[in-house]
Amino acid sequence: MQDKKIVQNTDEEFDVLVVGSGITGGWAAKEFCEAGLKVLMIERGRLVEHRKDYPTEGKGPWEYPYRTRTDNLLTEQQQSVQQQCYAFNDTTRHFFGNDRDLPYTTEKGTEFSWIRANQLGGKSLLWARQSYRFSDFDFSANARDGHGIDWPIRYKDLAPWYDYVERFAGIAAGQDKLPQLPDSISQPAFELTKPELDFKASLAETFPDRPLVAGRCAHLTQPGKIHMELGRVTCQARNECYRGCSFGAYFSTQSATLPAAARTGNLHIAPNSVVHSLVYDDAKQRVTAVRVIDNDDLSEREYRGKLVFLCASTLGSTQVLLNSVSKTFPDGLANSSGVLGRYLMDHNYNAWASARIPGYEDEYYKGRRPTGFYIPNSHFEPSRYHKDYIRGYALAGGATRGNWQGMSSSDGFGEDFKQRLTQAGPWQVWMGAQGEMLPRADNQVSLHPTKKDKWGIPQLHFNCKWSDNELTMMQYAAEDAANLLKTAGFEDINAQATQSPPGLAIHEVGTARMGVDPKQSILNKYNQSHDVANLFVTDGASFCSSGVVNPSLTFMALTARAAHYAIEELKAGRL
Repeated sequence: MQDKKIVQNTDEEFDVLVVGSGITGGWAAKEFCEAGLKVLMIERGRLVEHRKDYPTEGKGPWEYPYRTRTDNLLTEQQQSVQQQCYAFNDTTRHFFGNDRDLPYTTEKGTEFSWIRANQLGGKSLLWARQSYRFSDFDFSANARDGHGIDWPIRYKDLAPWYDYVERFAGIAAGQDKLPQLPDSISQPAFELTKPELDFKASLAETFPDRPLVAGRCAHLTQPGKIHMELGRVTCQARNECYRGCSFGAYFSTQSATLPAAARTGNLHIAPNSVVHSLVYDDAKQRVTAVRVIDNDDLSEREYRGKLVFLCASTLGSTQVLLNSVSKTFPDGLANSSGVLGRYLMDHNYNAWASARIPGYEDEYYKGRRPTGFYIPNSHFEPSRYHKDYIRGYALAGGATRGNWQGMSSSDGFGEDFKQRLTQAGPWQVWMGAQGEMLPRADNQVSLHPTKKDKWGIPQLHFNCKWSDNELTMMQYAAEDAANLLKTAGFEDINAQATQSPPGLAIHEVGTARMGVDPKQSILNKYNQSHDVANLFVTDGASFCSSGVVNPSLTFMALTARAAHYAIEELKAGRL
């Protein structure tokens, strides 16, 4: 990123202000910079340099005082919410926010776990990299069953943009030819283990509507010229991705979109710039600037721009819009519809099942692959819905052999115990559900009327909970997963439905949704504000439904599509 330009105070007017540097902010910056526009990327956190600022990369567990576990007292004091994330431990905690500095409130009787990653690259450094396309069944679900408003786009509108971002990002995936899971432009998939292949065959014979496929992930298995030019090479199957990857093998802002943007010479970055609000000119009916608070000294400054792409994450973008009030928009910028902050959704991960796989003592595998298997949603249209709930869920998991780490809580002492540590354990399989959450107006995030954070910004207040539909779905998902394992001949089966709060999937979407009708939505089909022509929101806030699959690949495609639309509008003089 030697060509980036760091900005603090400036009177310059930029062509585009991109708020946020995660998956969507990185894509917006890349597209605009490559189009020859001068871009300022505004990031509330610190700079993170690719390779240089991955301090725990490659360190062994023995190099940590608690063998990668965190100091319990320090964690409870500073990161009690963040520690709930699957990726949080002593090797990654520096990429997570400090809960003491990032307070929020929840309505009595509800919970929400807000995972934060405030640095250049955002959560693109920590995401699980699972990459699936929405299908037409996802885009049409609201219209078909009457829950939520209809998406203003269909699969055909986004398909070429999925192609576009997949070629650049690099997606390891099979060609599975499933109607509910469109195939990607892909590189070779990671191999399934022998027990997984046999499980796949068992499902094909017994449950032909439950195909098992290799998990699709944003990792390079056969990098091309476009990747190697940016210094990205083949995934080494270390599965230490959350620490940062100097190989650039998995897609992140640091490894891919940021160096692509920087090499144009058009990228400027304003780090440590906490966005307070957007400055709206009532007479011009445009956003003219972004007002920020310095992360360190709390001083105020503004950055001016002709076009604003809000990519601060679903909740971050919503907070900015709610706090941007004016004579025209007293309830939040671009909120003439009154739906800003409503229809908050997250995926429901509250069911799992596990089992022991007998046999296969002569089978093992090489490396630590960064993905597993995936069983797509079989309830993908109303005619397939379960009689007790609507929409559906996928199951994701993997089959692995136990190793010495599994002996950490076992009894033993002396030479015999040490010898057992050198032997592989039995094969085990685990899989968890990923269920859809319905869009409901009463699942809402708003600004707290009195409480503010240290930057003087009103805290977010959550009123969000699972409906009976989601709770019932997870009960069935646990039973379903256990039945699949039992039918395959696995043993010692355990299954459970839990009730962890929304937020922990880290797939929050829906609070500034797209739509045809400006009275019911914030954005049009190009992620452009109905009310403010030079304002776009391309992160998860724009979603009309959560779907079942992981949303990040759709974030990328929507952002690239919106950026190219905005570029054409600028050229035509309509922006």
